[in-house]
Amino acid sequence: MNTAIIYRLLGMILIALSGAFTVCILVGMFSGEKLSDASIQAFMVSIVVCMVSAGILLQRGKSGSAKLFRREALCAIGLSWLMASTVGALPYFLIVENCTFADALFESTSGLTTTGSTTFANFYEFPKSLLFWRSLSQWFGGLGVVVFFVAILSSLGAGAKILFSNESSGTSSDFDHGRIQSGAFYLMLYYLGLSTACLLAYKFGGMTWFQAINHMMTTVSTGGFSTEPMSMEQFQSPLLELLCILFMILGGTTVVFVINLLQMRKSKLKERDEVVCFLVILIVSSLLLTLYLVEQTGTLPSHESFRTATFQVVSIMTTTGYSSTDFDTWLPAAKIILLILMLIGSCSGSTSGGIKVVRAMIAVRSVLHSVVLAFRPNLTKPIRINGRALNESNIQSVVTFTTLTFIIIIFSVFYVSSIEPSLTPMETFSCVQATLFNIGPGFHSLGPTQNFGFLNGLTKVYLSLLMILGRLELYAILALFHPKIWKQYS
Repeated sequence: MNTAIIYRLLGMILIALSGAFTVCILVGMFSGEKLSDASIQAFMVSIVVCMVSAGILLQRGKSGSAKLFRREALCAIGLSWLMASTVGALPYFLIVENCTFADALFESTSGLTTTGSTTFANFYEFPKSLLFWRSLSQWFGGLGVVVFFVAILSSLGAGAKILFSNESSGTSSDFDHGRIQSGAFYLMLYYLGLSTACLLAYKFGGMTWFQAINHMMTTVSTGGFSTEPMSMEQFQSPLLELLCILFMILGGTTVVFVINLLQMRKSKLKERDEVVCFLVILIVSSLLLTLYLVEQTGTLPSHESFRTATFQVVSIMTTTGYSSTDFDTWLPAAKIILLILMLIGSCSGSTSGGIKVVRAMIAVRSVLHSVVLAFRPNLTKPIRINGRALNESNIQSVVTFTTLTFIIIIFSVFYVSSIEPSLTPMETFSCVQATLFNIGPGFHSLGPTQNFGFLNGLTKVYLSLLMILGRLELYAILALFHPKIWKQYS
């Protein structure tokens, strides 16, 4: 294995993290914190740890080939997220009083994986520098730490294609550009443009600059961390909720499709099956939840009930996790809809989690196709997505991924329930689903107005691993724990 390139990538990610910590220091001092404050000193210590570790890694990777193959890509991706989550936990551990490292690791991982779950009930009392790090970590993790480097590291050459396609839920074939660095660079430009538009919309919608910057970073990344104790409900603003709905939908839509739409590339706009299905699910689910809210409250349908239902549908399906109301008090049927939306998630090639709409589409069409073949065995009509016929390999990969996901869910539910016997079956299941699919809130004691702080330390560490598993869509992490793969194909 070419470990030199892995060391170099990890070292550069640590340098980027130290840069992010530096920005947090500047934000804290601009907000009134002083160099002598524990928060600023904690970030300084974190920077020193990053730079020293980066120096060691870069020195070890100084000599060696720059070639990056699939094996090295998987290893670099998995290790980079584990490392970033661990290093990102330092500010929480050093600043928050009585914070265990399990709490800090959970919070850091939740940020970088854009999950949005929290272990802290009083997070809104954090120093401004730490609040900013919570939000910045989600914005930084939105497109992925590795994708940022693919855009700027031309030295990776063909290896960048492997790195990008394994880290993101999209594929390098989504781009027509000759170099994958160029494609990733377009993603970054779109991400920055969307961030700017969201920031200005929130500011002119009534937020302060600090609130707008923080909520922008956690909206476009579909992360869900808020600076306010009651999330978006704190603002009591229909305008802000509507703006949030718009940008959450954009964050959950296939990024490449939106870029093609902006560039008016008509040939590529025909590839819209997943986006159309995503929007149809959002609309139908919003209407159903509106009816359930009407039934629960005994009032007539109104724009307020429809807005409330739509906000939670979009927030859950895009795996953002914001709340504009306590949906844990809704009817059981409404909660079931939200659980199904958690499972499906948003579009591939977006910053959201979940199985992804396109996989759900292929799975459903595959089942229906099998039913038809049961009484029409000679039928040769293929399954199509975006007008393209899927081969058996495509279908098999979806079936394998879905099966593996459910195996992990079953094992995780058993593991969590054995460590947390006080949790109800619904709480255990929603706890696993909320972290594996990067949702954020669960139900009951883990609902939108609660937190994960009361869980056992071992549970928090395991859930942190689930978050990274879900963010990287399983394989990059699972491969790290399967040493025979490296020996067999070395």
